[in-house]
Amino acid sequence: MRRYFIELKYNGTDFFGWQKQPNQISIQETIESALSILLNKEINVVGCGRTDTGVHAYKYILHLELPENVNPEILLYKLNRITSSSISFTSIKKVANDLHARFSAKTRTYRYFIHQHKDPFLTTTSLYFPNELDVNAMNQAANYFKGEQDFTSLSKLHTDVKTNICNVTQAEWKQIDNGKLYFEITANRFLRNMVRATVGTLLEVGKHKIKSESILEILNAKNRNAAKKSVAAHGLFLWDITYDNYES
Repeated sequence: MRRYFIELKYNGTDFFGWQKQPNQISIQETIESALSILLNKEINVVGCGRTDTGVHAYKYILHLELPENVNPEILLYKLNRITSSSISFTSIKKVANDLHARFSAKTRTYRYFIHQHKDPFLTTTSLYFPNELDVNAMNQAANYFKGEQDFTSLSKLHTDVKTNICNVTQAEWKQIDNGKLYFEITANRFLRNMVRATVGTLLEVGKHKIKSESILEILNAKNRNAAKKSVAAHGLFLWDITYDNYES
């Protein structure tokens, strides 16, 4: 058996997140079912992380073990043929057996998309937010998230992680055109709900409801109630993920 990384992308609208769960359709279960049919045996895959219901992935990595006699390129072709149009498999590569899709990841990047003019073609992949926003103020506030610090105030409560310390290396709002913009954030790890809570808080800065420097008080409080309401899931994308000794 040899380990492979499969790169894929998916629209999470019709799925209850990545992880398998009872009585709900997930991306992981969909992929494992397809692989089990193609290989005529039960196949389990390990993903680079969990995405919640409705969240998308522009780049997602999973690993699995395949017998030596399996042609990976043919397998990838067949996977694309039998799975939903909401999932696209883009590459498959043999990797070292100790390279882990989740635990070997060095950085992850998320993007959250917003459109300020009503657009029926963006309803499942971008948040309609017609309020006037001060993007400069939001970027000033975003700078306070950079660095290694405790993000308890932006984490979902009662999770099973051992630490809420994350190292954020990038946090910036970028304007596209015609009232479209996105927030991009890169870190070594993310807590549950962290990006959506961060975006929701920064939007309050953009509306001048709170000041940019209030971010310091929110972080220092280490209390989820100190931050603002999380934004909806459908504007969020896992955008990139990096590893040492692996290039997609």
